[in-house]
Amino acid sequence: MKDITTAIPENLVKEEFYKSTEKAHVLVSWIGIALNLVWFLGDYLSIPEYWIPFLIFRIAVSGISIIALLSKNILNISIYTCMFILVLGISIQNAYMWSVMDIPHLQKHAFAYMVLFIGVGMMVLWEMKLSIILLIVTIISNIFFYVLNSPLTVDEFITNGGLLVLTVLIFCVFLIRNRYRLTYKEIKSRLELEKSKTLIELQKEEVDEKNQEIISSLRYAKRLQEALLPPKNLLESFFKENYFILYKPRDIVCGDFYWARKIKTTPSSGASKDFLLLAVADCTGHGVPGAFMSLLGSNFLHQSAVEKGVNTPAEALDFLNQKIITTLNHGYGEEKIRDGMDISLIAIDLETKKLAYSGANNPIYIVRNKTLETLKANKQAIGNMNEVALPFDNVVTQLQEGDCIYLFTDGYADQFGGPKGKKLMRKQFEETLIEYSEKPMEAQKQALENAYNNWKGDLEQVDDVCVVGVRIS
Repeated sequence: MKDITTAIPENLVKEEFYKSTEKAHVLVSWIGIALNLVWFLGDYLSIPEYWIPFLIFRIAVSGISIIALLSKNILNISIYTCMFILVLGISIQNAYMWSVMDIPHLQKHAFAYMVLFIGVGMMVLWEMKLSIILLIVTIISNIFFYVLNSPLTVDEFITNGGLLVLTVLIFCVFLIRNRYRLTYKEIKSRLELEKSKTLIELQKEEVDEKNQEIISSLRYAKRLQEALLPPKNLLESFFKENYFILYKPRDIVCGDFYWARKIKTTPSSGASKDFLLLAVADCTGHGVPGAFMSLLGSNFLHQSAVEKGVNTPAEALDFLNQKIITTLNHGYGEEKIRDGMDISLIAIDLETKKLAYSGANNPIYIVRNKTLETLKANKQAIGNMNEVALPFDNVVTQLQEGDCIYLFTDGYADQFGGPKGKKLMRKQFEETLIEYSEKPMEAQKQALENAYNNWKGDLEQVDDVCVVGVRIS
C-alpha cells in the first residue's frame, strides 16, 4: 500500500485536528459540568440521606473543571486535558457514590455510571494514554471507596453492576482509541487529498485501512464476547460427553448466546439441592448491536441466579424482562427503545431429573425414543415494549434417562437454500433431530451442521445460529 503519511507534516495534522475538534469539546465540557451539578436533584430524591456529601463532591469536581477550562490558556493545557479532568472527577465521584449504596440503589446507579463511559466513548477524542489512566484510576477509586465505605460483599458489588460497568469502560477505551485514530487519519487524508492528483487511489487505500481497523476492533470485541460464554470445562463438568453446542455467528460478533450455571438451593428446611441452569437466547439484531444486548442478557441472568426472590425459570425471565426494559429506557422520555431478545431457560434438578422451563418466543424440544415433544414458549419477547408484559409460564416435566433436550434460536430454521432458495423451516430441523437423536452428541452436532451447510449451499448465512443439545444420563 502506498505510504501517504509523509505528505503532510505531523504538526500540521495535529494543528488541524485540534482546530477541527476543539469547539465541540469545549461545548461538551460545559454541558457535562452543568449536567453534573443538575443531577444532584436525582441524588436528593433517591438517596436523601447522602445528598449533601454527593452535592459537595459534585461541586468540587465541577469547580475544578471550570477552573481548568477558564485558565487553560494560562496553564497551557489543551481542551482534551480539561475534559479528561472532568470525566476522571465524575468517575471518582461515582465510585464514592457506589460505595455508600445498597444493592437496589447500586443497580439503578450502574446505568448512570455506564452512561458516563458510553457518552465519553461517543463524544470524546483524546489520546490512548488518557483512556488508560481513566481505566486505572476508576478501578483503584472503586476499590478504595469500596474498602472504605461499602457494606456489600465483593460478589454483590461485582454482580450488581461492577462487572458490567468495567466491561463498558473497556469497550469505551477501545472505542475512543479507534475514533481518535480514524478522525486523525481522516483529517490527514483530507489535507493530503487537497494536494494529491491521485484521489481515487488514496480514497481506496484509506477505506481499506479503516475497514481493517474496524475488523480488528470487532475481532477484539469477539474475544471479549466469547469470554462471557460458559467455558468448555464448565459444560463438561455438567454433561461430560453428553452435550453439543452448534454456534455459528453470522458476523464477527454475535446476537445469539448461550449461558449455563450450576446453583445450590438454600431451603428453609431439608437438604440443599443442585440445579443446572441452561439458556439459549437470540438478541435483537446482528453484529455489534446484538453483541451489546447479549452482554446485558448474560449479566442479568447471572444476577437472577443469586436473587433471593427468583426461584423458577419463569421468575428469572420476569426479572430479566424488567431489567432489560428499565436499563434500555431509563431517561428516554416518551421515545422507547424497542430492542430485546427471545430466550429459552431450563433448570434441571440433578437428583430427581425434573426439568423446569420457561421461554420468551423460544420453545424447546425433548426427544424420547425418537418421539419429539415441544414445550411451548410465551408469545412475548424480553424487553418488547409493543406487548403487555405478562408473567412468564413455568413448565415442569419429568425427564428419563436417554432423553435429549434441545435449546435453539430461529437462525437454523430460517436459513435460505435448497433447490428453490426457500427457508429450511422447523419441520426439517425437527426431522434431523429425531433421526440422529440416538447417536452420540458429537455425531448429532455434525449431522445438524452438514444438513445446514448442504441446504445453505453458496447462499449467505442470514442469521446467527445457536443450537444446544443435552442428553440425560
